[in-house]
Amino acid sequence: MLNVAIGMLGMMRDRGDGPDRWSQWRPTVSLCQHEDLLISRLELLVETGSMDLANRVAADVRSVSPETEVRLHMIEFGDPWDFENVYSVLHGFALDYQFDTDQERYLIHVTTGTHVAQICTYLLTESRHLPGRLIQTAPPKRRSSGQAGRYTIIDLDLSKYDRIAQRFESEQREGSEFLKAGIQTRNVAFNRMIDEIEYVAIHSRAPILLTGPTGAGKSSLARRIFDLRKLRNNVAGRFVEVNCATLRGDGAMSALFGHTRGSFTGAAQDRAGLLKEAHLGILFLDEVGELGLDEQAMLLRAVEEHRFLPLGSDKEVSSDFQLICGTNRDLGADVRSGRFRNDLLSRINLWAFELPGLAQRREDIEPNVHFSLEQVTVATGHRFRFNKEALDMFLRFAECPDTPWTGNFRDLDAAIARMATLAPSGRITEEAVDREIDRLKRSWRDSGTSASVDGTHVLEALLGDRLDDLDEFDRVQLERVVLVCMESRSLSVAGRRLFAASRRKRKAPNDADRLRKYLSRYRLDWSMVKDALPG
Repeated sequence: MLNVAIGMLGMMRDRGDGPDRWSQWRPTVSLCQHEDLLISRLELLVETGSMDLANRVAADVRSVSPETEVRLHMIEFGDPWDFENVYSVLHGFALDYQFDTDQERYLIHVTTGTHVAQICTYLLTESRHLPGRLIQTAPPKRRSSGQAGRYTIIDLDLSKYDRIAQRFESEQREGSEFLKAGIQTRNVAFNRMIDEIEYVAIHSRAPILLTGPTGAGKSSLARRIFDLRKLRNNVAGRFVEVNCATLRGDGAMSALFGHTRGSFTGAAQDRAGLLKEAHLGILFLDEVGELGLDEQAMLLRAVEEHRFLPLGSDKEVSSDFQLICGTNRDLGADVRSGRFRNDLLSRINLWAFELPGLAQRREDIEPNVHFSLEQVTVATGHRFRFNKEALDMFLRFAECPDTPWTGNFRDLDAAIARMATLAPSGRITEEAVDREIDRLKRSWRDSGTSASVDGTHVLEALLGDRLDDLDEFDRVQLERVVLVCMESRSLSVAGRRLFAASRRKRKAPNDADRLRKYLSRYRLDWSMVKDALPG
């Protein structure tokens, strides 16, 4: 494969007259002097008015490397220090040049030209408009007549550089651990999702949608995303959080978009609004599905154009914020029912991540127990610990498939806080665990969750006389499947929970379809199960 070099004539560094020029190091000439690097063709970009120097350099290149063909390309920058002008000229050259990457290897010389030209050349190489590798030349350490100096070929594929790749991998691991608050989670799917969120958080300012049941950690994760971006100097403003379920009527418009004095009863003075407060920062709209349609329409424009009208004002204001939304609703279903705007969902759904509930991450309960206990220690200044028997007792209960954890991590954190508060001398005992388990069960039973539903009665309501035709084995299995469905907000969530182990071995798992087919064996479907009432 032939080596083709592309570079700019150096107005100062390549300059030289008379025999003395050979005692000087000239980067364009030296590029063609290396015995271990044969340049078959040199494409030399020359600014208007430098033709005499270009011809002299071309002649010197031919004298030191007769095998090198030199082609001169006239360019006109106008102002060589104007970035837009220089980039446009070099971009035009790259578009017009006939590259043949099958036969030729391109080396982009970045030692000559102004700093602006070097930056533009780098950008065009990184974007593959110039499909080659960078080459940098340098004078010899000890200058003497005729020496070619040194050269370095730089491949912009950073994965090929071991130390750089290791550093990037280390930073990514640190970022992922940061988002997980340092908790050593064991759920493979959750860890994979956090890795992707970490990358998106660093490399994109597009909206992020966090879905999942109440208490799954959406607010905490949004805050950690902000903290990670701030740590990497990717955000300059504040983290502004609002629960949309608390906003109603004019108060919603005012809270989000601000208002002018007198715009409605009680508006005694101007108010900037939360979108304005989030300028250059992150706005987290929790329970975004609770917003009214009017607020949704204004939010869409604010996200797309970074401009909006405060309530009662005829003058637009601007705010450049990144939006993170959280919801436990099925926004797709809300779109179909007319409760949520399809165009807004399309805009905020570019990066959507579904956070599993605690019941779907039972292998992560133990590390979260230790983390929650540590948080209580930090908050109170007192050390709390389980004795071994008490910890084993609590984990058996917490990790049991029949424990619903309907409040997810909020339930778990509250349980740990209560046990720690009631722990004599900071030691949580089996007696404390036993009392807490009773308290949790009562709480779930009183709230009417599926933990208090009698599975047998549910099957009787669903199947009627057909229940008598089932073997005991099939009845137990179907009862468990139905209860999981009743606890889950969608067919997909239920499928992921029921087939969590086997799905990791499948290249393209379709848990929802698998569950749908299982239910159909008993002439059941998703809507029938969700509508079932205990007898």
